[in-house]
Amino acid sequence: MIEIHQSAIISTQADVEDSVRGSRIVVGAQSVIDSFVKIKPAGGSGDLIIGKNVTINSGTVLYTGNGISIGNDVAIAANCTFAPVNHEYQSRDELIRKQGFRPSRGGIIVEDDVWIGANCVLLDGACLRRGCVIAAGSIVRGEISAYTINAGFPLEIIGRRE
Repeated sequence: MIEIHQSAIISTQADVEDSVRGSRIVVGAQSVIDSFVKIKPAGGSGDLIIGKNVTINSGTVLYTGNGISIGNDVAIAANCTFAPVNHEYQSRDELIRKQGFRPSRGGIIVEDDVWIGANCVLLDGACLRRGCVIAAGSIVRGEISAYTINAGFPLEIIGRRE
């Protein structure tokens, strides 16, 4: 089920797939989804909830997996990947693609007033607290405290936003 607020803007060149598993995709007021953004319900039945005044730039891919929650006033730069799902791979006797998925680590949570730089990857269990800044090229798989600036994997905190 796809719910798009009437004031949201979604490029005609964005690709938003509807779920066959009942996941909801919700886009809030004044949010903008740029061209070549891909939203794909895959790897689970989690919802994608996008708040108000969110900008998602070109080339970003959001797999719904175990769920993604994006707060208000969030800026997501180009070519980011949100992957709240993990393949199972433990059995050597079975192809990885046939092993299904690992248990959820809680999906992805992005609180209000967050800036995510270009080419970032957010993995299942990522939690970006209010006001944090994620540096371009970062890989995030855990919690980033509120109002911190992140330099990238291995998630080194380089300063606080003032």
